Amino acid sequence: MSARVHECVGALLVCDGRVLLGRRTADREFLAGAWDVLGGHSEDGESELDTLMRELDEEAGVVPTRWRRLDTLEGAQPTPWRLHLYAVTQWRGEPCNRQPDEHEELRWCTAQEAARHLAAAHPAFARLLGEALAAEGA
Repeated sequence: MSARVHECVGALLVCDGRVLLGRRTADREFLAGAWDVLGGHSEDGESELDTLMRELDEEAGVVPTRWRRLDTLEGAQPTPWRLHLYAVTQWRGEPCNRQPDEHEELRWCTAQEAARHLAAAHPAFARLLGEALAAEGA
């Protein structure tokens, strides 16, 4: 029997050539203490876009108004997961940390900082950060 795949949706919010990342709290089940994109697990029957909207509202208090799907990343640690990643270039609201129990902080990062923070999570993040930042000007 194969393990259940954790379906997730993540967002790279981009503004003025920077990307918003969250540093997860040390007690999180997944990626404890690591820098990560905003987003999370899809609920049963929830579409990717519904997850994107819900997670960004819950975590950062924003409602996306312009986005582009970038790619789907997959991994096996700590359990099988699939991350559907979006570049979000416009939104309503001012990003703030609405879930301090999940993220110790949110920070706007340069492309180089973000690539360094996300390098261990998946090798495709460097390429996807470039695509997300390019989407801002598109």
